[in-house]
Amino acid sequence: MDEFSFIDSIKQQTYNQSSLIKGIGDDAAVFRTSMDIVTAVDTFVENVHFSKETMESFHIGYRALAANISDLAAMGALPAFYLVSIVIPKEWNQEELVQIFNGMKSLAEQYKIDLIGGDTVSGKELSISITVIGYTMRERSRFRSAARQDDIVFVTGTLGDSQAGFHILTNPDDYFEPTYFINRHRMPSPRVEFASGLSNLSRIALNDISDGIASEANEIAEASHVTITLVDELLPTSAAYNQFSLDLQYKWKLYGGEDFELMGTVPREDWEEVKRIADLTNTIVSKIGYVTTSDRGGHVFLKQNNKNDIILKKKGYTHLK
Repeated sequence: MDEFSFIDSIKQQTYNQSSLIKGIGDDAAVFRTSMDIVTAVDTFVENVHFSKETMESFHIGYRALAANISDLAAMGALPAFYLVSIVIPKEWNQEELVQIFNGMKSLAEQYKIDLIGGDTVSGKELSISITVIGYTMRERSRFRSAARQDDIVFVTGTLGDSQAGFHILTNPDDYFEPTYFINRHRMPSPRVEFASGLSNLSRIALNDISDGIASEANEIAEASHVTITLVDELLPTSAAYNQFSLDLQYKWKLYGGEDFELMGTVPREDWEEVKRIADLTNTIVSKIGYVTTSDRGGHVFLKQNNKNDIILKKKGYTHLK
């Protein structure tokens, strides 16, 4: 199959978004809107972000798009469109490539997102670059710089599941609920409905957990010039998480990343509304700490029972380290 036949095989025949004027078929797509536009892009490289050993082709596409949609959720945006540029090495066959796009399509259909363009080239290693475009109501985009003194810190879902799933895939053994953890690694659930439901709140800071909650909390603390304290015993984990060693549990829930949950801060008077929206969207949400301002502004601390607070550094995987 040549490049143009491949593109023709993956393009949508019908579109969901009424704002789309022209999708795939011209040099660029065209859409029209009166709302604020939010966009993000991520690149995924074979043997850096994924491998055939732990991911089927379908999961590679699904997870790559999920990571991008999670970025939009962290901005309070509803996803609408995505574009995919892919570098294809000769080792990957046509069926594998089709399954990558089927994985994206499966998730895109859940959110009524349209594929409106991209690029396809040959190269030495598989690389996928996805650009997502979404909308928010005017002046309702969410920023990391919105945290303030006395805010409640919260998180959706449970922490460390993705890294537990990766561990199960790379360390064969008998585990409790292996399918749950593996699916959390391969097919994360962006918290779009929950984030969108918070649109009536006048102020909220959000960040998606791609690099671990310690890193994401530091990003909010630095952007908002505040100190954030997380309470260790309040950090939520799944019921079967305690089957792993204490060292791994601690490492994964704080620094593991790739859970693609949302953490945020909200004024105390709005906490009940956050919980109400969580109930309406079937989202687990947990209070995990609080915000202060001090001479140590821009730092994150972890409070543990009967121990001194420790500094949580902004660490984890960085590509240019």
